[in-house]
Amino acid sequence: MVSVLPSYVPGLVPAPVSEPLPSRLTRPPVDLEVIIPAFNERRRLPATIGATTGYLAAQRWSSAVVVVDNNSVDSTLEALERFTDAPVAVHVIGCSDQGKGAAVRRGIMTSAARYIGFADADNATPIATLEPVMALLADGHGAVIASREIDGARRAVEQSALRRAGGRLFRALARLTLPDIADSQCGFKFFPGPLAREIAASCHVDGFAFDVELLARVLRAGHDVVEVPVVWTDVPGSTFSAGRDGLRSMADLLRISLAR
Repeated sequence: MVSVLPSYVPGLVPAPVSEPLPSRLTRPPVDLEVIIPAFNERRRLPATIGATTGYLAAQRWSSAVVVVDNNSVDSTLEALERFTDAPVAVHVIGCSDQGKGAAVRRGIMTSAARYIGFADADNATPIATLEPVMALLADGHGAVIASREIDGARRAVEQSALRRAGGRLFRALARLTLPDIADSQCGFKFFPGPLAREIAASCHVDGFAFDVELLARVLRAGHDVVEVPVVWTDVPGSTFSAGRDGLRSMADLLRISLAR
């Protein structure tokens, strides 16, 4: 089932957790929601949705997939029409504020799920990584994230030399804020729902550095972050621009570090 739900009024700050959102802006509660932010992802997204819904349908948790369309100008929405009869619910919401961080935050703030997290539209991290993630969340951890930089992880398909160099620089700057986290940028992170909504309501970074702000706030709230190794694959077609998004992300990292 694909449902298209209304999104926030552009420009409004997310409501505090103590003030429940109107029912028309939230989705039915489930055990787990997987948020997938999407910007011009008509080519890569269908395979990811198919793999994700197929995996979730075989699990014991009730679940849903939430695609947050971030002002796509291709046929991303039309590509989702084939999932009307998907084995788990596929919700589609919009986010007019540009940026991956803004899209993920919109998905979190409109969720009523017990556990919630996000994955990339390219399916670079296998959805089966949820098995250890959910077990760790059930044990009470504050955030469980996939990592390409810890023992047991490997890259099945490597990035280009330029992207690898940019990643090393980004990780070095991220460690100013997150010194004990090896990989803050793998796009697969999950949280207890109430904590995620509380933390997301106080986040401000809209771009690709939003992960660092999100994890930093989890730690500052007294919770832990656990990394799990992943077999990661670089998938062609990323909308990330090293010039535009890279410079913005570096600037955001410095602001996050100075805000401690």
